[in-house]
Amino acid sequence: MTKILLVENEVQIQELVRVNLERDGYNVITALNGEQGLELTRRDKPDIIIINQTLPLINGFEVIKTLRAQKDTHDVPIIILSHSDDVMDKIIGLELGADDYLSKPFSPRELSARIKARLREIQRKIDIEDSPLRWAGLEIEKESYTVTLAKQPLNLTAKEFELLVLFVTNPYQVFSREYLIQKVWGDLSSSGTRALDVHISHLRNKLKSIGPVLDSVRGVGYTFTHREKY
Repeated sequence: MTKILLVENEVQIQELVRVNLERDGYNVITALNGEQGLELTRRDKPDIIIINQTLPLINGFEVIKTLRAQKDTHDVPIIILSHSDDVMDKIIGLELGADDYLSKPFSPRELSARIKARLREIQRKIDIEDSPLRWAGLEIEKESYTVTLAKQPLNLTAKEFELLVLFVTNPYQVFSREYLIQKVWGDLSSSGTRALDVHISHLRNKLKSIGPVLDSVRGVGYTFTHREKY
């Protein structure tokens, strides 16, 4: 059952939303202020968070900033509820990391429709994550940690595999050396720098049959490119 955290200090609105969402089959957890909302997020790990912009103790915008800065809540969908329909408030909320913004008064049916839209987006991401990655003769099965190149098994270390998945899922994006080290090793020390250089060199060698797919960007880092994509 989908778990929704509703952080709303207006009791009547909280009750209205809770009743309608529970009628739709959701498991609803409620909080009356931002501090409690953060505590319940850590404890109950909701699938979606609905939050009032103006909350006591910690306002909605600050809660969103905190959630987006934490690894375990970085991707949780957030819908803002607000009495303000000011364009700048909407822009600020979305730029801080909210996925949607709904002005009060609102229809419970509209809120339900927006929740369903967020859930569909989550499912699409899951489907993509579960699908094999394919690029220029490469096929990567993330769950089984297997890679084939031109239908032949490619033997990669765990770190080489992590790097390859990151590159293939973000082709043409330039990654800084610091980002790659932090993402894969979690260590910005000189040993992490040396490890990155060695792993990039090994990956290039193992992928040489499909050409120079790992390009260096002078002064920045690396990018993954190839003319063929299927």
